[in-house]
Amino acid sequence: MNAIHCRQLVKRYPDVLAVAGLDLEVRAGECLAVLGPNGAGKTTTVEMIEGLTEPTSGAIRIFGHLWGQSRTTDQVIRSLLGVQLQETHFQERLTIAETVRLFAAFYPSSQAVDVAVAEVSLEAKTDARVGKLSGGQRQRLALACALVGRPRLLCLDEPTTGLDPQSRRQIWEISERFKQAGGTVLLTTHYMEEAARLADRVAIMDHGKIIALDTPQTLIASLGAEDIVVLDTDRALDPAAVSSLPGIGAAGARTEPIAEGHRLRLSVLDIGIFLPALLAHLGGQGTRIASLVTHRATLEDVFVHHTGRGLRDG
Repeated sequence: MNAIHCRQLVKRYPDVLAVAGLDLEVRAGECLAVLGPNGAGKTTTVEMIEGLTEPTSGAIRIFGHLWGQSRTTDQVIRSLLGVQLQETHFQERLTIAETVRLFAAFYPSSQAVDVAVAEVSLEAKTDARVGKLSGGQRQRLALACALVGRPRLLCLDEPTTGLDPQSRRQIWEISERFKQAGGTVLLTTHYMEEAARLADRVAIMDHGKIIALDTPQTLIASLGAEDIVVLDTDRALDPAAVSSLPGIGAAGARTEPIAEGHRLRLSVLDIGIFLPALLAHLGGQGTRIASLVTHRATLEDVFVHHTGRGLRDG
């Protein structure tokens, strides 16, 4: 059984189509990461899956249960979900233990408060007031509140945005332990490292639709390139001419205008063959290089290839 099954999901607001006929399946026991720029429809999709936003049309099933079928069914679905929002507002004067106890009361079969607090390594802060917590501690408290109801599906909407590297890795480890225990994770993120570490599969979303979905390794391999070259020159280059050079990858060259000169983003299959050919080509034209940067192909390069814009663009 799939943990999540969405068919022709649409969410329309008066001035924007946020989700445009989205189909999505998340397998039980996997972590699916959803990537996309701001405004791609990620959060709206997740909120519909969580039951926080009602879809304009389409169907959502959680472990076979259809959202909106009946009040009883909706209550069953809510008991299966653990949700961590981008930002959670707690009562500042409550302690960690009191906050988790409050959330535990919402579920028919919750775990002990001290167990949930220990899962997120906050046992030393049990009696600390929420208003005194750091950003990373607040996010771990939000995770404790999501986990205390013994969910089968954990929805994490950009859980580590703005956190320091140590806090981010603590959140990752909690998510990994949940999945190792048989749970399913739906994750939205802006961080490539986060998606590469946690996700079994990655869905790239833009303009309210899934435009690519596969394992991180398969998505990167789909570029047909081992390396990415970003080249800034003092004059515009012909992408078609550069794409015909030996060693170039199947994805070829994409132009990216910059403030001065011009930028080419190149997918390269054999950089040892391509770079000498490129330098000879530029020398023959009298073109000067302002900068040349190379790196191994990543998920972000997959995103740029599919959408033509950076992950954090609006």
